[in-house]
Amino acid sequence: MAAKIKKGDKVVVLAGKDKGKTGQVLQVIPSETRAIVQGINLVRRHQKQTASNDAGIFTKEAPIHLSNLAVADANGKPTRVGYQIKDGVKSRVAKTTGDAIDG
Repeated sequence: MAAKIKKGDKVVVLAGKDKGKTGQVLQVIPSETRAIVQGINLVRRHQKQTASNDAGIFTKEAPIHLSNLAVADANGKPTRVGYQIKDGVKSRVAKTTGDAIDG
C-alpha cells in the first residue's frame, strides 16, 4: 500500500491530546506505522550528563500513529488522499478540493 503521509506534509491531528493541532511531518516510520510531527505529542525526557551532552530535562516529539493524522488541504482542514495519473506521472490529490498535494 502506498504511503499517504510523507515527510514534509502539513498534517492535522484527528485524535489524542493534541486533537485539532497542525504540524509538519519530520519523519515517517513505516515499520511502526507512526510519524513524528513538529510540535505534536511532546514528551519530557531526563538525560544523564555524558562527555558530549549536558544533563537536564528535555522536551521532544514522540511518534504518533498514522491513523490519528490527516493531510491538511489548502484550507488547512483535514482531507483524505487520492491518486491521479497525468501524462504517466502519479501524484497525490486532496479529496476535498481536488488540488495536488505538494510534499
